[in-house]
Amino acid sequence: MYTINRTATTDMEVTSIRLERELKEKLKELSGNQGYQALIRDVLWNYVRQKSGEYQFRCSQEDIRASVQAVANQEERCVLTGQLIRPKEPMLLGLTTTGEMVPLSVGSLAD
Repeated sequence: MYTINRTATTDMEVTSIRLERELKEKLKELSGNQGYQALIRDVLWNYVRQKSGEYQFRCSQEDIRASVQAVANQEERCVLTGQLIRPKEPMLLGLTTTGEMVPLSVGSLAD
């Protein structure tokens, strides 16, 4: 997964946001020990990185629940090895524990 660099809270600006009570409670449940405000910042940073093209999903073999054979329609990069997968080359699509489908190079799941 992507690691977010932490900024000291004293270097942050205070911003007010209105959330539905149910959403705030769900965020608290999901956040665990990091706190729901830190979780919201992580979600927002990931969104900004995805929209700006800076985000690259990272995972390990343990994060892959299942895989299926596929053929690349466009250039892809294996999330496990970083290997380039060219259009028309065989590849795998991996289903992660978070429900995302990610590109995998053939052989990247071999032990």
